[in-house]
Amino acid sequence: MNFNRLNEVKEAFLITGIGVDIVHVRRMERWYGIPGILERYFHPQELAAALSRGSGASLSLAARFAAKEAFGKALGTGLSGIVLKDIVVINRHNGRPEIHALGTARAALEKSGANRAHLSLAHERDNAVAMVVLESS
Repeated sequence: MNFNRLNEVKEAFLITGIGVDIVHVRRMERWYGIPGILERYFHPQELAAALSRGSGASLSLAARFAAKEAFGKALGTGLSGIVLKDIVVINRHNGRPEIHALGTARAALEKSGANRAHLSLAHERDNAVAMVVLESS
C-alpha cells in the first residue's frame, strides 16, 4: 500500500459537522393517532418503506426521525428553516442507510459548506439512535 497516496486522499476531505440523536420508539407509536403528522415529517418514500416493515415500522420511523435531528445538529444550526420531509432516509439494496437532502435541507447543506452526508442508524426495543457526519471535499 502506498501510504503517501493514502495521506493525500485523507487531506482531500474535511469533516464539517457531526450530529447524534436518540428517539424513544413510543413517540412514533403515539404519532400514529395524530392525523397528518407522519406525512408532515416523513417523505412518502420513507413512510412507504417504514410501514412495509409491519411491526418494525415504529423502530424504522424512530431511527429516521433521529437521523433528521442528527442532521440538524451536524449542520450546527438545528432544523430551523428546514422542512423535515426534505431530509430523506432510505436504505440501499444492501441495507445501508443513506441520507438525501432535498429542497430546504439541500440549501442548508450547501450553506454549511458540506457536500456529503454519512449516516449510521441503530435501534433496539425502546430507542433508536442516529449519527450523521457531514463532509466537504
